[in-house]
Amino acid sequence: MKGMMSAIPDPSPRQAVFDVLNRRRPARVVYAPNYWQWFAHHRRHGTLPEELADCTDQLEMIDRLGLDVFSRNIYCDQRRCWFGGLSRALCEGIDAEETESPDGDDLIIQRAYHTPKGTLTERQRHCHNQSTLVTEEFLVDDYSKHLDAYEALVHARRWQFEVERFQAEQARVGERGVVMVGELYSPLKMLHLDLGPEATTYLLMDHPRRAAELMRVHEEAQVDLAHQIGAAGTDAMIAMDNLDTAFHPPHYVERYSASFYERASRIAHQHGSTFFIHACGQQRANLPLIATLGVDGLEGVAYPPLGDVELEEAMELSGDRFIVTGGISAIETDRLRSRDEVFAYVENLFDRLRPHAQRFILAASCNTAISARWSTLVHFRDAWRELGSL
Repeated sequence: MKGMMSAIPDPSPRQAVFDVLNRRRPARVVYAPNYWQWFAHHRRHGTLPEELADCTDQLEMIDRLGLDVFSRNIYCDQRRCWFGGLSRALCEGIDAEETESPDGDDLIIQRAYHTPKGTLTERQRHCHNQSTLVTEEFLVDDYSKHLDAYEALVHARRWQFEVERFQAEQARVGERGVVMVGELYSPLKMLHLDLGPEATTYLLMDHPRRAAELMRVHEEAQVDLAHQIGAAGTDAMIAMDNLDTAFHPPHYVERYSASFYERASRIAHQHGSTFFIHACGQQRANLPLIATLGVDGLEGVAYPPLGDVELEEAMELSGDRFIVTGGISAIETDRLRSRDEVFAYVENLFDRLRPHAQRFILAASCNTAISARWSTLVHFRDAWRELGSL
């Protein structure tokens, strides 16, 4: 490939990521941005800059810029899922089917699950103009009618981790860094994904015992998946929960998710791995609780105005072992245009976080704005190179 590719620095990106995962102060700040949506959008729309014209995926873009990899979407299909791709859902005794159809430039994905208690369907749309996936019809759109069928599905559903595919993805990344396995999600997130947050709240109030049993069964299936992920030799796994207190208030986390987080953390550690939770949005109220559960860190911590806690505060509120990734939100990649603006932002951020460098990975708080200019992304890379020594 031509252009901006640089030799892997010393220490290698993989070693630098390992230093942070082991709470050792690295020689430099680790920089592992999330270009998943940005790259897919511009490649699909034919608007990649000349320097990336021959890149075929996000990993090649990261390599071209000479950055680190600590990613749970390096292997994901951006048009068909928000996360995952290394595990396969198995539903014993249930006939499952998936269809795809174009709607203009959009892609419609419909799934049907024919259970002994009735059929459940969900419908998603990948919106071409925004390069984003949205749910148009939840799996359970009326739990007064569909709860029996949903119980049948949840009891039948298990996951199989595709070890060989993971090994191939980590081999592809190599010394560039670490594949973070983003296949897990908590019992509460299961309800959010399948019913939507509003209907989840009503279900918890209207049918607390049945909801509790659904979440218990899901937790056991996910704990089994965590065992499979750890046994495969992974270095990091993550629950893709978007741990925002608007949807995961502390009393909900304590009641419905804490057991899973604690068990998944313990399993990860037994296998020499680490356990993270995806956490954009407001985090302040949850940090002290999450830190007591053995969780190694949060991915994508958002700070004001998107979140309610500064990154250094998140470090302090969560004790002395919590790893935080973040520091660049979609707001910064959209509004910061000049080299001077980017350098000033990065310098201020690094000055504040150097005392916590052994527990910090510079990353996108959730994603990179599709409106971000290529020159802005290059400025962030250059600022990291010039200011990131420790």
